[in-house]
Amino acid sequence: MSQPNLVESPFGIARDVLKVIEGHETSDGAGVSLTRYIASPELDMFDPFLLLDAFRSDDPDDYIAGFPPHPHRGFETVTYLLEGNMRHKDSTGHEGLIRSGGVQWMTAGSGIEHSEMPEQEKGLLYGFQLWVNLPAAQKMTAPRYQEFEPEEIPVEKRADGSEVKVIAGTTIAGTSGAVTDIAAAPLYLDITIAGDSHFHEVIPQGHSAFIYVIKGPLYIHGEHKTTVVPTDAMALLDSGERLEVSSDEIGRFLLISGRPFNEPVARYGPFVMNTEEEIQQAFIDYRAGHFGQIAE
Repeated sequence: MSQPNLVESPFGIARDVLKVIEGHETSDGAGVSLTRYIASPELDMFDPFLLLDAFRSDDPDDYIAGFPPHPHRGFETVTYLLEGNMRHKDSTGHEGLIRSGGVQWMTAGSGIEHSEMPEQEKGLLYGFQLWVNLPAAQKMTAPRYQEFEPEEIPVEKRADGSEVKVIAGTTIAGTSGAVTDIAAAPLYLDITIAGDSHFHEVIPQGHSAFIYVIKGPLYIHGEHKTTVVPTDAMALLDSGERLEVSSDEIGRFLLISGRPFNEPVARYGPFVMNTEEEIQQAFIDYRAGHFGQIAE
């Protein structure tokens, strides 16, 4: 695979790959099998990102038990499904179905208890859950949801044959995502590229960024080196202003970036705050039944 012309690019420095992460096999909820990339032995966190899980199985024993009721406080959960359906319910009576190709961006804020249960009893379930931190000033904001059906997510088609689903942020071509008004100013793109072609996208300088390869391998052409990233691997990206990717055949990946908050992080299970005292208060509030006031 040839190296693209980086010197003449008008889009600034190309990001190199810092590290390729293969993920850690584990389970969560009531025994759902998944692979953990962030909050794993390989990577504790990647400010502002606290956790990244990928779950994929056509064996109902791996997922049918789902994620029974559990609390969250102080951050946001992002559930994006490629295949299958997930029923969401919470302690306030809010309920919704995340369909294949749909996304739910939940701001837990001051606290909410919810469940996420597969709607199906057979077939492939494939998706991702990302946890995004909130800054100290917004950790106790009222919970809220941004939920979008697959047909509500903008799709950008480029002249080179690539296709970009824009979940959050704005692309170099000016397409803005369905999810808005998020503190981390995220970019969340689902990108399919044609074989034997180059794809590039601008990433805000100073933002943490990574890719997850859905179908590879992909070649990440940085300013100093080219790195091959295989299917089902995550690649952390160095500082810079753009991503350059190519593939010998049709490739697909997630590109996710966000503004780091550079604040102290104290976390225990489903609670992520700035101090240990705030974690203890979260337990007190949850036991007292104070979680779950949804923003109007």
